[in-house]
Amino acid sequence: MKAIARSQYGPPDVLQFLEVAKPTPKENEVLIKLYAASVNPLDLFHMRGAPLFRRIPGLRTPKQQVLGCDIAGRVEAIGGHVKQFQPGDEVFGVTGFAGGGFAEYVCAIEDKLALKPTNLSFEEAAAVPVAAITALQGLRDKGRIQPGQKVLVDGASGGVGTFAVQIAKSFGAEVTAVCSKGNVDTARSIGADHVIDYTRRNFTQSGQRYDLILGANAHHSIFDYRRALSQDGIYVIVGGGLPQIFQGMLLAPLLSRIGSIKACFFIANMNHKDLVSLKDLLEAGKVVPVIDRRYPLSDAAEALRYLEERHARGKIVLTVEHSNGT
Repeated sequence: MKAIARSQYGPPDVLQFLEVAKPTPKENEVLIKLYAASVNPLDLFHMRGAPLFRRIPGLRTPKQQVLGCDIAGRVEAIGGHVKQFQPGDEVFGVTGFAGGGFAEYVCAIEDKLALKPTNLSFEEAAAVPVAAITALQGLRDKGRIQPGQKVLVDGASGGVGTFAVQIAKSFGAEVTAVCSKGNVDTARSIGADHVIDYTRRNFTQSGQRYDLILGANAHHSIFDYRRALSQDGIYVIVGGGLPQIFQGMLLAPLLSRIGSIKACFFIANMNHKDLVSLKDLLEAGKVVPVIDRRYPLSDAAEALRYLEERHARGKIVLTVEHSNGT
């Protein structure tokens, strides 16, 4: 099969469109004929590798030859222990840290898949899993969102942010979206009640208080976010630069113990149950994937270069065309 593969860590230039061996599903896995995948910051990390990986002999060659975790396609074969799917089923989900999604075929654990929403194309379905589950778990599980709350989404125009705005609205929240001037119309179109252009206004200094802030692309310090929270408010960090992520990992637990305002950083848990919850929201029309650009699988390197620029509006999708034209 054709796949985007690499033999070393590095920039997008290390990626090649090659013939590789078609995978065989394990007992708890499903073999999927892919029609679409989407790119994520996790793919950038796996592509470049941590600095430690690039310096220590033995770690310089990545075990994960094919990148990609967000997928959508049709079940080709199933392992002996698989019970939820049959060949021919249209599915979407994730491969997890195993990667392999930038290819014509991939194997995935059945518990990380769900039936594709009937009203979505494969491209739209592939845009959903990682970003939407992160938004859902950040709002529902970590943020404990409630109807009527004032919720702010910082970084509302990216992959996680566009889903977070819509999911927060589905919970009955009053949503404020923070984004750049060029993305104001997009934020309004997906249901934001209020939109703040961060180039013109710093919401952390406005005096407005929010019950829940989700930092999908956090730029401010954890102390600035706490200042913008109401009594008993919660700040959930799901993205941003390394300073913000380290603050979330190191300072958030301490700050949450010494006051009523809570802060937390988390990594989403990809699972079948939440994919089904998202499927219901998508089929009900309460959530709609926002796709910025589409690239053929062979141009995955270009897609990742665009993602690294951090100007994407919603998700970036790869379309997979098979050699037989299907």
